[in-house]
Amino acid sequence: MSAIGFEGVGLRYPDGTRALEGIDLTVPAGQLCVLLGPSGAGKSSLLAMVNGLARPTAGNVIVDGRRLDRRALREVRPRIGMIHQQFGLAPRASVATNLIAGAAATLPLWRVLSGRWPGPMMARARLLLDQVGLAPDLLARRVDQLSGGQQQRVAIARAFMLDPAIVLADEPVASLDPHHAREILALLGRQARERGATVLCSLHQIDLARDFADRIVGLRGGRIVFDGPPAALDSKGVSSLYQRFPAERAA
Repeated sequence: MSAIGFEGVGLRYPDGTRALEGIDLTVPAGQLCVLLGPSGAGKSSLLAMVNGLARPTAGNVIVDGRRLDRRALREVRPRIGMIHQQFGLAPRASVATNLIAGAAATLPLWRVLSGRWPGPMMARARLLLDQVGLAPDLLARRVDQLSGGQQQRVAIARAFMLDPAIVLADEPVASLDPHHAREILALLGRQARERGATVLCSLHQIDLARDFADRIVGLRGGRIVFDGPPAALDSKGVSSLYQRFPAERAA
C-alpha cells in the first residue's frame, strides 16, 4: 500500500506562470481523494507530479515516506495506473494490445513483438472490459473503430491491468454518459477500499465527487481552498471554488 504526500509543493513554468503554490497534502492508502476546481486550478499538474511528468520547483512529493527523486520514481512507476485525459491509446492497435501494453514491462520481449499474450493476461483483460461496461468481444477490434466513450473506458481498464497500488485519474469520466460515469467512479472507489490503493482523481462534476469520494480537495489558482469530507462541501464552499471574482472577470 502506498501513501502520497505533498510538502510545500510549488510549480512555476519558465515564463513565471504559477501553476501550484504551498501545497501540503497527504493522501493515505485506501482513500479515493477527488480534486475539484475550475480549469487551470492545478489539478492536472498535481497528478503529473506523482508520475514524474512534472517536477516541483519548490517542496517535495513523497511516496511511501520517500522523496520522489529519479531513483524512487523508477521503483514507484510500475505500481502506478495512470488514466490520461486524452486516453493515450494506440489508435491502430487492437483493444487487447492496448490493454496489455500496460503490463508489457513484465513480459518477455518476444511476446510483446509477436502479440502472443499469456492466457491469464487475456482473462484479466476480459474481466476489466466487463467491469468498465464493454463487451469482451471488443478485444480484437482496433481502437480507432471505437467511440470516444468506449476509448475512454479502454484507457481506464488499461490502468488496472497490473492491480496498481496508486491510481492517478485525470478527468476519467469526461466523455462518458452519467450511467457509465457512475460505474467508473464506483470502480475507482472499490480499488481504494477493497484493494487498498491510493486513488487521486480530478473531476469537474461536483455531484459525482459528493457521491463517490472519501475526501474532496478543492483547488483554485494553484492553492488548496477546501479539504474535507464530501458532506462538508456546502454551497459556500462550491462558490469559493468556482465563483469568478472581479479581478478575474476584468482579466
